[in-house]
Amino acid sequence: MSRWFVGRERQRGRERTEAFSDAVIAIIMTLMSVELLQLPAKMEGQSLATALAHEWPAYLSYLVSFLILGQIWLTHHNMWRYIERVDQVLLTLNIGLLLFAAVIPFTTSLLAEYLLGSPSEQRLTAALYVGAVLGEAVCFNLSWWWAARRGLLDTEMDQRLVRAIARRYLLGPLLYMVAFSFVFINAVWSLILYLLLVIFYFIPGAGDLRPAQGRGALK
Repeated sequence: MSRWFVGRERQRGRERTEAFSDAVIAIIMTLMSVELLQLPAKMEGQSLATALAHEWPAYLSYLVSFLILGQIWLTHHNMWRYIERVDQVLLTLNIGLLLFAAVIPFTTSLLAEYLLGSPSEQRLTAALYVGAVLGEAVCFNLSWWWAARRGLLDTEMDQRLVRAIARRYLLGPLLYMVAFSFVFINAVWSLILYLLLVIFYFIPGAGDLRPAQGRGALK
């Protein structure tokens, strides 16, 4: 009896999932901006420039994390262009991705607070940070693998492109672990490496949108 109903269940497209994810990511980025971009405390005899310079760990952490969240949104946007249908597992993986993304502002605040702390504090905050970043990267990989395995992608999509995108996604967790390993040498270097990795992922790769060709573009 249950199999009769399953065979006649209506499938759902990707639109609601994309809209929900866009809203959640926008809220996360906004809340992080409010949390980290605060007026510095001005002490007696201290100039504004000195007060701002004193808060540089917060500003660096904010820059890296905002770009990481931007890269999450961009990757999500590109990936879901190829997904035509969803199922319960894919929706659950997407919620997991958003869960880890929502933790990034918290771990960013810890980084800003303890970036110049003791070595044990630096390693702990870096571990929590990379845990959140790795979590969302793993969810991206699992989402793509599941969508490809269950036939949720565009039926006309070239399988070579499917595999190329999978390889590009798989590279993310590996590079984040390399950046994390630098925390044992210098915590600031580790954060700068995260920044460089994010910039790398903003370069169009397999499955990403290409620059638009206007009607008047040279051929």
